[in-house]
Amino acid sequence: MSIVNALTIDVEDYFQVSALAPHFPRRQWDTVPCRVERNVDLILSLLHEYGAKGTFFTLGWIAERYPHLVRLIAMEGHEVASHGYAHQRASDQTPDAFGADIRLAKSVLEDIAGTEVKGYRAPSFSIGESNPWAHDRIAEAGYLYSSSVYLVKHDHYGVPNAPRFPYRLESGLIEMPITTVRYLGRNLPAGGGGYFRLLPYSASRWLIRRVNEQERRSAMFYFHPWEVDPGQPVVQGTTLKTRFRHYVNLSRTEGRLRQLMSDFSWGRMDEVFLDAA
Repeated sequence: MSIVNALTIDVEDYFQVSALAPHFPRRQWDTVPCRVERNVDLILSLLHEYGAKGTFFTLGWIAERYPHLVRLIAMEGHEVASHGYAHQRASDQTPDAFGADIRLAKSVLEDIAGTEVKGYRAPSFSIGESNPWAHDRIAEAGYLYSSSVYLVKHDHYGVPNAPRFPYRLESGLIEMPITTVRYLGRNLPAGGGGYFRLLPYSASRWLIRRVNEQERRSAMFYFHPWEVDPGQPVVQGTTLKTRFRHYVNLSRTEGRLRQLMSDFSWGRMDEVFLDAA
């Protein structure tokens, strides 16, 4: 029997990305044309075509403005989970502000979807050694699991020494890190995101197969709706690094995702990991 991996989508629009935050203050978000509807529709069609299921970590801000998208995600049999309300990094908030944000997001999403929201993912994987209190606040808010830790060294995030596979915290909360492969003394990113666009598809396939076949574990993969949208506006005045990270290979993402859907089996976070915990 083939191993089922967890497919996750962080539902946010291009102007809500942390790296572009200086160009799109939150108070102006309502004035920026959204492209999330078209992109989520494309993703849902893609998953339906390949018989895949996934978990959609959705911003409360998006859910309030596009409730039909959240209902459609749930109706299609996917898991609705929380990405917080306003896409604020956990490490940039006080414990009380963070708790209020994730409670609001959970309430909004549950009211719209009509289902329990079990999971949370921090924007930019912003839970680490500097804010261990965040996991306690997630548990207190009623979530059963978090997927907010990435074990790679990155200038915006990273907890290289955390366990590579799901682990339970003292609060009872289960943390489910993005998948990495231990190779030559370092963790290699196997779970998607910008690395999926930057590296050849064969690298992602090799890494996920290594986790499935050598470690006999399920992998977790993530991407964003804006990553299947090569027609999105190009934001002027950004740094070279930001432009490269955000726009590299956008035109190839959909094709690579089709290969990914064909090469592996994909399911929801709560069914792949939570039910087995």
